[in-house]
Amino acid sequence: MSRLHGKRVAITGPRKAAEMSAIVEKMGGIALVRPAQGTVAVEDELVQAEVKKLLVNGADWLLLTTGVGTELLVQAAEAIGEKEAFVHLLGQANVAARGYKTVNVLKKLGVHPAVRDDDGTTNGLIRAMEGCDLKGKKVALQLYGDHAPRLVQWLTEQGADYHEILPYRHIPPELAVADRLLDEIIGSELDAVTFTSTPQVRFLMQYARERGISDRVLQAFDRGVIAVAVGKVTAEALREEGVTRIIAPEEERMGSMMVSLAKYYEKEAGHLN
Repeated sequence: MSRLHGKRVAITGPRKAAEMSAIVEKMGGIALVRPAQGTVAVEDELVQAEVKKLLVNGADWLLLTTGVGTELLVQAAEAIGEKEAFVHLLGQANVAARGYKTVNVLKKLGVHPAVRDDDGTTNGLIRAMEGCDLKGKKVALQLYGDHAPRLVQWLTEQGADYHEILPYRHIPPELAVADRLLDEIIGSELDAVTFTSTPQVRFLMQYARERGISDRVLQAFDRGVIAVAVGKVTAEALREEGVTRIIAPEEERMGSMMVSLAKYYEKEAGHLN
């Protein structure tokens, strides 16, 4: 199978980079590992402090955006002996959940969200909440290593009194690797760049802005280099950052992502013949 024959594909996700590389190489491509995401840090004391604050102040709405983040909040509550109180809060407040993993975590706790998205994306969650009166309401927003600018902007527009809770954060990767990746994108030395999470997208574009080259990066993605997202959420982050040419599979799987990229090249070759 050589549907990526000779294509230079950058892999920005550090997790399962070897597995991704094997898929690319099996399809005839050249895999280049360029991590745009460092390690994940969980600061237990800070998360526990956030849970305590939430229990004291209460909330009219809780917006939960990831299953992992929701589990970390529950674990923090349990660590300070307040799991029952936290689950009670979830049951009393209006809960909006994004993604099936978040819904599954809530289900195990016996909590049914008042609102949930229809497609696993932030925009899907916003659509589902249209019509909800958030003006002046206390909203606790659980984030996921990504500050979700679109969701924050929407809450601001609704007049919500929101508070961000970040149960975990992503430590940046080695800047030398990020510099090399950006230079390769601008120099058209890559055919495609794969992204498997929103922090990879956010970091790379923020770092490009810090270097004063974000316009050139967007031009490269617009004209030659293909941005490939593992699923809808990552594709959504790319669009929010200004990338318009994006390939993303319907099924959020690494293998599906590479098959989608191969199909794009096959279609492109067909147009040229």
